[in-house]
Amino acid sequence: MNRFAFHSTGLAIKAIYDMTRARVNLHGEENIPEGSVIFAVNHFTRIETIFLPLHLQKVTGVPVWSLADAALFKGFVGDFISEAGAVSTRDPDRDSLMVKSLLTGEANWVIFPEGRMVKTKKIFENGEFVIRAAEGPHPPRTGAATLALRTEFYRERLKMMQAKKPDEYRRLLELFGMEEGEARLDQATSIVPVNITYYPLRARESIISRITGTLIDNPSTRTLEELMTEGSMLLDGVDVDVRFGKPIKVRPYLKNPVVAWDIASDDPINFDDPINSRDVLREASRTLMKAYMTAIYSMTTVNHDHIFSLLMMRHKSDYIDPMDLKTRAFVVSDWLRKQIGIYIHSSLEDPQSHLLTDDRYEKFSNIMEVAESKGVVRRSEEGGIIRNPELLEDEGQFHTLRIQNPLMVMANEVEPLTDLTAFVDQVAREPGTQIRRRIFGLLMEKGINDFKKDREAFFIEGESKPAEIGSPCLLKGDEKRMGVLLIHGYMAAPAEVRGLADELQRQGYWVYMPRLQGHGTAPEDLAERRYLDWVVSVEEGYALLKNMCDTLFVGGFSMGAGLALDLVTRIDEAGRVKGVFAVAPPMKLQDYSSRFVPAVDTWNALMKRLRIDRVRKEFIENNPENPHINYARNPVSGIREIDRLMDQLAPKLGVITMPALIVQSARDPVVSPKGSRKIFDRITSEDKEYRLFNFSRHGILLHEGSEKVYRAVVEFLADHR
Repeated sequence: MNRFAFHSTGLAIKAIYDMTRARVNLHGEENIPEGSVIFAVNHFTRIETIFLPLHLQKVTGVPVWSLADAALFKGFVGDFISEAGAVSTRDPDRDSLMVKSLLTGEANWVIFPEGRMVKTKKIFENGEFVIRAAEGPHPPRTGAATLALRTEFYRERLKMMQAKKPDEYRRLLELFGMEEGEARLDQATSIVPVNITYYPLRARESIISRITGTLIDNPSTRTLEELMTEGSMLLDGVDVDVRFGKPIKVRPYLKNPVVAWDIASDDPINFDDPINSRDVLREASRTLMKAYMTAIYSMTTVNHDHIFSLLMMRHKSDYIDPMDLKTRAFVVSDWLRKQIGIYIHSSLEDPQSHLLTDDRYEKFSNIMEVAESKGVVRRSEEGGIIRNPELLEDEGQFHTLRIQNPLMVMANEVEPLTDLTAFVDQVAREPGTQIRRRIFGLLMEKGINDFKKDREAFFIEGESKPAEIGSPCLLKGDEKRMGVLLIHGYMAAPAEVRGLADELQRQGYWVYMPRLQGHGTAPEDLAERRYLDWVVSVEEGYALLKNMCDTLFVGGFSMGAGLALDLVTRIDEAGRVKGVFAVAPPMKLQDYSSRFVPAVDTWNALMKRLRIDRVRKEFIENNPENPHINYARNPVSGIREIDRLMDQLAPKLGVITMPALIVQSARDPVVSPKGSRKIFDRITSEDKEYRLFNFSRHGILLHEGSEKVYRAVVEFLADHR
């Protein structure tokens, strides 16, 4: 292979790749051993043939060549990929070239054990790996295993002959075109299983397919399908998770007396000569193939598309309630994060409360858009999901399934993960009431465990409050199942709203008081948090309560009031939330007094002076009205997050049309009444009320006269329940 052409073409490929929006994430590079390596890789697109060797060479520092489908070696593209290190599957010298390059260390290799692209991702049936190709099903190819075994066979034979029979040693060197000392006899051959998972998978007409249509007369359906799928991946952006498994050492598979006899034989053995150990090596190659196939597909990176596709395909009926589907997806995602040995996409590592509220990351809406556009599902008049049973059962054409039914492709991809598919089957068939109980239990446990973990991590003797102050709390109500989500304020804890919660419980309401992340522990914990962490705490509390109660109210105090208002701007569940109440809500940072935050000019100067990492270490002294609950030190980073929360909330207040109550202390020393009045004015509900109480303190849910505020809230709830 022309080294200059290989290097030049590699630079060209890198330049082209840098123009794309694909994001390649490598995992497990430490598993790549020294010595001769064959990377056994699952094959879904032609992209892998070109770009994967580029990344592997960057990691290993060794040229990486690939075995590519013969159909690619035509015209300019064929010349291009040949110079990039690809060898055709029909090249008569391919095996000897591969063995030689592995023996000398000239190059490592990428081989696709499926034998060709598996566009349907249908690879697993009845517990066995089976390739469904256009010409019919067949077992995975053993080529990677056979070549690895042949390489190690000749490495061992060269070592043996070098000491035992120098003439045969020199003859073998000549056979492979190697010079004395060129063969790396001190090395070993390994197979590294590699899994590539793409997310999201969206096949639609791209600019590449449109250009192709103008340059090529009547391009084939197969060509257009590949361009539409792979072109949209490159241009629209896709996450490519590449996982390297533990290396499989090949030499142990040669430990057989018949193989040892052939390695030590005095008779000349040419590359394709039949040998006594042929059948033994064939069986070893099948065993080796099963080992790396199992490893490859056990490393699939599970993502939201997999979860939704599996659930929609395995749901017990053709009618699916969208919120029910998202709820079941939440259960599966929670289970996945707790599993050892199942790999998940980075987006699943984050809290999944968005699935139960506003779908703000569009994980559900994106997959539904694909499903609807392909006719796999349709929407009923009331918004329900209706499956097309024919498309869910028909696997379609081999070359077009990626376009016709990507949901089936996504579901096929994770079939080898039998623990996952078994759990999804269970979740898909469970009654809705059982799923709701699951969610309730999961979120109750999570809230308590998160608090225990954070308190243990940040506890400060003499400063941290007792556990009962900061722990989230549920108060059970009567059988009417009316719930109230009650959110505490900044630097406080659930105990801050406990008095109002007790009164609401006496009125028959179920009340849940979530702990906002960073609160109830120590200021250093709060300094590490972002306002989106508080949003997640509120969402988890809302999801917990809505899976126990039929109707809800949402309310909060101070910053908690802002979070309550933020929540109701983002949820729309056909009247489940009957109203929102906000006690002393700030409109913007300037609404806080100087005893809580620095003056604006001081604040701006402070932000310019401090780097982000130092902001987390800066604190302002705080003299709270309730020192038994609130922190005595206010993290500067927390003030910044309040600012961000309120900035993004302000323009959304106009979407609040449900009944709303704003409560304010007339002489609040912390939050200006002007701010809460602005909030009231921006809310567009026709049923809204502003209550001003003649108090001179901020914490009007505690201490003398607080029962007046309780009464106002109770009356509001009674009027709208």
